[in-house]
Amino acid sequence: MNTRLIILMLCICTLVYLLGMQIDLMDVDAAQYASISREMLANKSFLQVYDLGRDYLDKPPMLFWLSALSMKIFGINHFAYRLPSFIFALLAIYSTYRLALLYYKKEVALLAALILASCQAMFLILHDVRTDTMLMGWVICSIWQLAEWKQNKKFISFTLGCIAIAGGMMTKGPLALIVPVFALGSDWILKRDWKAFVRWEYILGIIIIAILLLPMSYGLYQQFDMHPEKVLYNQNNVSGLRFFYWTQSFGRITGESTWKEYGSFSFLLQNMLWSFLPWIIFFLTAILLEGYQLIKQRFNIQDNQEWISTGGFIITYCALGSSQAQLPHYIFIAFPFAAIITAKFLYTLLFENSYPKLQNILSIIHKILFGLLWIALIVLLWWPFVQLTKTAALISLLFFAAFIVMLFAKKLPLPRILLLGAFTIMGINLFLNTAFYPALLQYQAGSVAGRFITKNHLPTSKVFIYDFPEGRSFHFYGQSVFAHLDSLQQMKKGDIILTDRNNLTAIDSAGFKVTVLQQGGDYHISMLSLRFLNPKKREGQLQKYVLAKLD
Repeated sequence: MNTRLIILMLCICTLVYLLGMQIDLMDVDAAQYASISREMLANKSFLQVYDLGRDYLDKPPMLFWLSALSMKIFGINHFAYRLPSFIFALLAIYSTYRLALLYYKKEVALLAALILASCQAMFLILHDVRTDTMLMGWVICSIWQLAEWKQNKKFISFTLGCIAIAGGMMTKGPLALIVPVFALGSDWILKRDWKAFVRWEYILGIIIIAILLLPMSYGLYQQFDMHPEKVLYNQNNVSGLRFFYWTQSFGRITGESTWKEYGSFSFLLQNMLWSFLPWIIFFLTAILLEGYQLIKQRFNIQDNQEWISTGGFIITYCALGSSQAQLPHYIFIAFPFAAIITAKFLYTLLFENSYPKLQNILSIIHKILFGLLWIALIVLLWWPFVQLTKTAALISLLFFAAFIVMLFAKKLPLPRILLLGAFTIMGINLFLNTAFYPALLQYQAGSVAGRFITKNHLPTSKVFIYDFPEGRSFHFYGQSVFAHLDSLQQMKKGDIILTDRNNLTAIDSAGFKVTVLQQGGDYHISMLSLRFLNPKKREGQLQKYVLAKLD
């Protein structure tokens, strides 16, 4: 196997990530978390979290802490917000490599790193940054370190594993503790290694984790438990400690949580069909073979085998799939496991030629699939946005031509289907990050109007929102928390108003002279439709907005 080429492709993936980190943040979640991080830095309120001045009780503070620190160093911008998550993505890839290296040859470990780095989810969560990027890094790092400790008896590895668990819990709650238990526990059970469940070090580990959780716990107690009069989720007497350590995670299964969305057990698997591209079919085949092999071995594996990856994925999926509230990115925490499972199978399939007939079938399927993805990309670049001036589409045609050359070349440095898969997903995301998304985000009013305010040094104390769903991106890019006005009577001369263009007549009738500073069309871009993508029908899908000064 050409390991240098694998490393080169990992570097190219990193470059594509960095290009994606230059585009504007999307509403809702990424822009909201960036706005919270900016607000935390501005208010220097690091133990108590606020969202536009209101108490925030949804996600633990780790993402906000690190993003606020990054903004302190690099300024208030989307790159600074994304930088900590980018570092944790690299940690996730490296930890996946090191975990695989404990049990398999270097080539398999490198394949696992490449598969994780080049799955569609990784490109997505490095520009649409939420807590899951950071959580993935903490969790797979903790599992690698604890597996290293179990194998090599290095106490420093045990300590680092506990620190990573605590970091993950401060990122997204108890899931960061439960997933390592699922992964390592399933391995120990199948090896009949009962002694691994009873070790004196676990008491010390609990103490380390508890100590590291103290700042977050104290902040939650101060902000919520000491104030039972506060109303959150239409309830008073809400305990912040109970919410983070129980309700937010386990409450979704028991029914205590108020969140109820996408509760189907197959929902996460359906979303993996796109989020684990281009490796999803290989993964599904691999996990079926893993199950078949376990049955053949009568649910008893040898010491030189591992079930951390397969057990970790299956049990984590079942736990998340049982939740009454699911979103597509929830399963991303298990993608390092999926990468290792897939890498084992791909190495056997492509480098050891263990399944020649299956290899031929999968090769035909993927050549068709990758070709269709390139065609879809060219259509996306050519059709929806005139401002791309067809240049990006023409360049993508050259990349498609390179794909065709690789498709029929007699000799390649790596197995054809592996090279085609990596080239396709990296090429597609290169064009999405540099052409499609920037054009799309011109229709996100919050970031466009907010950036206009900052660029033109408009007085933020005079900026208000009236009858317009501005999104958190407006507050982040405007670098302030802007108040809403409920009526025309609240407006004053000198105010700058973000509003629907249809309201201008009423504002003018109220006695104001209106000067339009900036205007455009707004669309909820995370909910794309064919009508919006169609240039001829787009105008009817847009909400027209203005940023206007009143005199």
